[in-house]
Amino acid sequence: MNASELFVKALENEGVEYIFGIPGEENLDFLEALRTSNIKLILTRHEQGAGFMAATYGRLTGKVGVCISTLGPGATNFATSAAYAQLGGMPMMMITGQKPIKKSKQGRFQIVDIVGMMKPMTKYAKQVVNGNNIPSMVREAFKVATTERPGAVHIELPEDIAAEEVEFNIYPVKPFRYPTACKGAVADAIKMIENAKRPLLLIGAGANRTRIGNALTDFVNKTGMPFFSTQMGKGVIDENHPLCLSTAALSKDDFIHCAIERADLIINVGHDVIEKPPFFMENTPDATKVIHVNFFPSEVDDTYFPQLDVVGDIAGSIQEMTEAITAQEHWDFDYYARLAEDIRTRLSKYFGDNRFPILPQRAVRAIRQALDDEDIVTLDNGVYKIWFARNYRCAKPNTLLLDNALATMGAGLPSGMAAKMINPDKKVVAVCGDGGFMMNSQELETAVRLGLDLTVIILNDNAYGMIKWKQTGMGFETFGLDLGNPDFVKYAESYGATGHRPTSVEEFTQILDKCVNGKGVHLIDLAVDYSLNHAILNDLLAKKQCLI
Repeated sequence: MNASELFVKALENEGVEYIFGIPGEENLDFLEALRTSNIKLILTRHEQGAGFMAATYGRLTGKVGVCISTLGPGATNFATSAAYAQLGGMPMMMITGQKPIKKSKQGRFQIVDIVGMMKPMTKYAKQVVNGNNIPSMVREAFKVATTERPGAVHIELPEDIAAEEVEFNIYPVKPFRYPTACKGAVADAIKMIENAKRPLLLIGAGANRTRIGNALTDFVNKTGMPFFSTQMGKGVIDENHPLCLSTAALSKDDFIHCAIERADLIINVGHDVIEKPPFFMENTPDATKVIHVNFFPSEVDDTYFPQLDVVGDIAGSIQEMTEAITAQEHWDFDYYARLAEDIRTRLSKYFGDNRFPILPQRAVRAIRQALDDEDIVTLDNGVYKIWFARNYRCAKPNTLLLDNALATMGAGLPSGMAAKMINPDKKVVAVCGDGGFMMNSQELETAVRLGLDLTVIILNDNAYGMIKWKQTGMGFETFGLDLGNPDFVKYAESYGATGHRPTSVEEFTQILDKCVNGKGVHLIDLAVDYSLNHAILNDLLAKKQCLI
């Protein structure tokens, strides 16, 4: 048995289903070992797309998504994917090739210190120097990738090591259990909550794990406490719940911040400072207090410095708090109840607006109506992400996959492809801006080749719309952000997909319904009107009047 065969056996032992990527000549021994494996190679058109697919696999399954590249330029193309998984808390392994390390006749050709490059962006990055160490390295890397906080790991397999003879030695996979929170911390948290007058629950990305949603729902139902979420915490509790206020799509000035400003205590579950802040803490004696409930301690930051940490298994901590807490007569949730209704009314203002090009709020509404509770929307990165965060109500966790950590462009299409592979019985819609779509648009060919039933919507404004919105908000003249696009319908058809270009909202809703319920890859080139972005997100919200 050679080292490549042992590597593949170690991956099989971990339950790996897919490896996404583009092999090179340095991976050929590994590729040959993979050929007779039960692991399926998903050949992509760019390493970045492969990394995004692997990261999304990790996010949706909780298992490690695996991707592969050659050395040099192939490996450097993983850099953004590594950061995407690392900041987003998605377990992912990158396997990259390298020139022989014992003897090479090619000098420094294509050699870059990839392990050195990966170390700041991953939880684990090592080169294999002895093939017999592969099983322990794989087991350790998988454990590191999946333990909280999940993230990216990297193993570099040099060409000569990949071919050397080794002994078979596979390590068993053992489950890992998190310790429970200190009973004293739980008791202190309950005391703070019961003594508060207007406590409020916040749900972050770290709560998007197995069991936590049920535990939080029980907590809300017992206490009657209103809640809101960060962008990546959407759907942990059904957002149609009457106690749901909204999502903190902005860091300040949105309608939800009227509730945050009124609260005297926020129970912050599963959030850390990597995700864009849902609010800014103030370092004054009478400022709102915060309890940090997470797998790991809080980090002191200018925007976030909780007064109490409850560290341990989140579901266990919440269950203990639910069992011991007593709803208090002095709790005052009346303001939150009135605000929840006010927010729903304000956010739905443009749901029935049929102007065309379409408003982003109307597009969000149409997509929500076309999909069932368990169906999945994946987003690229653009200003429309804010409208989805505010207006798209999620009934289930991980049904709106947006990135509020690295917030990279180019991930929407590959993420949608991975989501569909993992959930073939669910409808999946990938929503991209025209700028982000073109960064990995070549993966349309991969989607067609895989036979996926996938709908891709391009919100087309012929510009980098989010930066234009920011530019306007800063009082600058529009400059340097307009672009030209290909004919997206013909572009889709050139890959074997079906292209659509609606000319009205009514036509869009009809096309969307046919696409999500049909077969094959469909691309909808949807003209979008962002003219209200500045008026609403900058002017209106900054001047808003909170309910009395």
